[in-house]
Amino acid sequence: MLNWVLLFLVVAIIAGVFGFTGIAAQAADVARILFFIFLVLFLISLVMHLFR
Repeated sequence: MLNWVLLFLVVAIIAGVFGFTGIAAQAADVARILFFIFLVLFLISLVMHLFR
């Protein structure tokens, strides 16, 4: 899932450089959402590992 975050982040940066603001904003939003999902899943797995 972290790979998808990085992919959308790169798409947002490239689109921002070329001036495609709508695409850049949407790609950045998707990257942000996927990052928070990844972070929550990481924290859940960390807590589960500590309780094991």
